Amino acid sequence: MSSEKMLTRIGGLLRQAESTDNEHEAEAFLAAAQRLATQSSIDLAVARSHISNRERRPVPSQRIIRMGEPGKKGLRTYVQLFLRIAAANDVRCDIAQSSTQVYAYGFDTDIDACEALYASLIVQMVRSSDLYIKSGRYRDETVERLETVVRGRRRVTRTVQAPLAGVTARLNFQLAYADRIGKRLDAVKREAEVEVVAAATSTETALALRDKQIELRDFYKETSPARGTWRGGKAAAGYSSAARRAGDRAGRSARLGMSPELGGARGELSS
Repeated sequence: MSSEKMLTRIGGLLRQAESTDNEHEAEAFLAAAQRLATQSSIDLAVARSHISNRERRPVPSQRIIRMGEPGKKGLRTYVQLFLRIAAANDVRCDIAQSSTQVYAYGFDTDIDACEALYASLIVQMVRSSDLYIKSGRYRDETVERLETVVRGRRRVTRTVQAPLAGVTARLNFQLAYADRIGKRLDAVKREAEVEVVAAATSTETALALRDKQIELRDFYKETSPARGTWRGGKAAAGYSSAARRAGDRAGRSARLGMSPELGGARGELSS
């Protein structure tokens, strides 16, 4: 299936997920969209194994996905959401130090699927976290902070309980949301891979998938200039259990959809 046809089918499932108010139906459409993306990737790998060396065959590539402008707040959680989606679609990523963009490494159909899923989910993440902050429920929670006081000639650092800031609550909410989305997509991917491999009449599908993973791994090693590990997926400003629980609930009920206002895949949003 061509990349365009695959995206058309995924888009139809996403629109169905967005339009239904039934949570179980939305979950079914979510699973179907992720399953289609996974199956398309596997089919592509099988097709690639039959192409003559004299013919041009699909190869991994790098694509830059913009998260937002420098200085924009919340970009780390945007990146975290994209990373969780990418992990479920066989795409590897490097992250700019400023978190303004992600360098995605993978096959075109896989990166296309990631962008389509991200465009839908980032809108829902921002909206649901806005609703949580506006509700004011986070104000009932406190966090531990270090405070330095002067006693005589000595400076003493002590731990105090301080009100939870809205920015900290939002960060925790969105990190939990991204984590839950990643777990849902991972589960669908595993299920789809098992079904496809089990249905194959030989080991060809499993071998082709393995070959694809090896080729992507080698391409990433040869192409990526990244050094070190990105540590942006942590709430350094403080931990909020209430905001985490709220974000997890929102991630559980999130629907994959491509709303009309999106106008296609987007990487930047205002929060």
